[in-house]
Amino acid sequence: MKVTMLIHEAPEDVAARTDPARAAAYWGAWKAYADALGATGMVQGGAGLQGPETATLVRGAAVLDGPYSETREQLGGYFTLEVPDLETAKVWAARCPAAALGTIELRPHLVMMG
Repeated sequence: MKVTMLIHEAPEDVAARTDPARAAAYWGAWKAYADALGATGMVQGGAGLQGPETATLVRGAAVLDGPYSETREQLGGYFTLEVPDLETAKVWAARCPAAALGTIELRPHLVMMG
């Protein structure tokens, strides 16, 4: 089954990406996690995302520049995984560095009918 893991982090945690005092620990944890997850062979894709201030929303004919995050957490990135079952995805979501303070959302991909 294909699942996308959406990684939501608090703004102060996202700020660690560029904070000289915290960047090494932040990126070190993410590198270790991404390497371990990648070694499973389940990763189909993924990326870290720039902050919501870089967002552009398109609603109908209107194009609006961000930020538009209406929650305390920001979507910081995602992984697309091919997993044997949802339980496997849950195990890896719990291991994610952002899981301790943020939210990891797992979304199974929709299988198109017809």
